[in-house]
Amino acid sequence: MKDVAARAGVGLKTVSRVVNGEPGVTAETESRVRSAIDALGFRRNDSARILRKGRTASIGLVLEDLADPFYSPLSRAVEDRARANASLLFTGSSAEVPEREQELVLALCARRVDGLVIIPAGDDHRYLEPELAAGVAVVFVDRPAGHIDADTVLTDNAGGSRDAVAHLIAHGHRRIGFIGDQVGIHTADERVRGYRQAMEAAGLPIAAGWVSMGPTTPERVRVEMARMLGGSEPVTAFFMGNNRVTVTAVRVLADCPRPAALIGFDDFELADLLRPGVTVVAQDPIRLGRTAADLLFRRLDGADEPPRRVELPARLITRGSGEIAPTVV
Repeated sequence: MKDVAARAGVGLKTVSRVVNGEPGVTAETESRVRSAIDALGFRRNDSARILRKGRTASIGLVLEDLADPFYSPLSRAVEDRARANASLLFTGSSAEVPEREQELVLALCARRVDGLVIIPAGDDHRYLEPELAAGVAVVFVDRPAGHIDADTVLTDNAGGSRDAVAHLIAHGHRRIGFIGDQVGIHTADERVRGYRQAMEAAGLPIAAGWVSMGPTTPERVRVEMARMLGGSEPVTAFFMGNNRVTVTAVRVLADCPRPAALIGFDDFELADLLRPGVTVVAQDPIRLGRTAADLLFRRLDGADEPPRRVELPARLITRGSGEIAPTVV
């Protein structure tokens, strides 16, 4: 900074103001300082800045899978909010492994991020208690924290599922199959709960073979769909628990001689261009990410209030596949 100040013919405080974007410097002086910075290759010492201010101007985001299309807009929304708050975003994937989640979270804490946005893989987050006591702000998204109180932003998964199944029932379906993710995952449990509530509200029984929870691999989904479509009383409609399962279902039904209605939870790319278009329950990942980041920066700005739980609505988008009438009554 002394070299920059000498070259620009200004004081150290003026250089500091320019580097940190503070007011009080004329345009002509700022131009001279920036020219000196460029000529000398000066870079701000963030380590010294952290020691002085006690903040790193960085936050962490731990996702389930960076490759999942659902998380791309969510991540971008968090990044946009971080940038608006002059912070850098670090992102990592837990791969749905609780141990990997904890490893990533604690690694980010060790690098002294100011706060964390977490899509949890595990169901016990007491490992975060020392970090919370040290002042790290944490917001959970998509799924709640386990065994600790923390700000949480969720989608109304059960409500969205009830709407989807009620829609199928309104179009004449009585035998509706559900294929979802692993039992114990908050979103999977909430979606099958909404399915059961809609069936119960309509006074419809659920046969033992109509609900299948497990890995979302195409192989398992194909086997389960074939089973539900077979027998003397096949299902006439499917409600799928997430976009990965829905994509497999589209492929299976394309080769199925008997048409079946289909609604999936979570939208996916090109769903509107298929024939028929795929009816979905859509979340708003941008709003999820934005809301979580706003809560986080509210905490970092000093908000002292009980943990908040925000539940955002899901939206049924009708495109054709969910409106196919049953061919078997």
